[in-house]
Amino acid sequence: MLPLLKQVLDNFNFDVDPALSAEQNTEEVIRSAALLAGAISAEPLPFADLLLITPLQVKMVLHIGKIHGFEITQARAREIVQELGATVAYGMVARQVMRGVAKLALPVIGGLITAPAVYGWTYALGRTSEVYFQRKVTGQPFGKPQQTLVAQEARKSSRNILPSASDFSDLARELRRRADEKASSDVKATPDSPDAGTGEKPSRSLN
Repeated sequence: MLPLLKQVLDNFNFDVDPALSAEQNTEEVIRSAALLAGAISAEPLPFADLLLITPLQVKMVLHIGKIHGFEITQARAREIVQELGATVAYGMVARQVMRGVAKLALPVIGGLITAPAVYGWTYALGRTSEVYFQRKVTGQPFGKPQQTLVAQEARKSSRNILPSASDFSDLARELRRRADEKASSDVKATPDSPDAGTGEKPSRSLN
């Protein structure tokens, strides 16, 4: 599962496109994170959502913060995810557990059923994070009632841009393929590999 986590997070970088506005940059980040989160939930591995989606959301918040001029720590980004996620998701943890149980019974179908919900949840969290940082810039408060309103509106709008089931499953397969490929490459590059005695240092990909 760790190679898959690395593959998911490697799909993000912290570059801000100067040709795009802050809103456009944020839109790219949120949609990418939501699609990746949906693809992860389509994975047949039970409870992969809980282990992989939170790190993805933390990185999304880090990126949105940077776009709006905030250099926050990973620990602080995780706190923001927990703070805003409680507003966005309500009983999401309990539902994630139930989805994990569903995957045990129906591995493929269970994952595809949950993908749209996880997409909408991550999209709403991204939008709520965006408003959170916008208000930080201007020094305005962002209380629970305002957070709830933003999250509800985001969930509604996410339905209009929801990817198809095949988009989620195709990306999930591609992430798995790349993760397996990376894991296989790492094994071949270890000192115990047959080529270890050649005296040449194994090359490492920067990607």
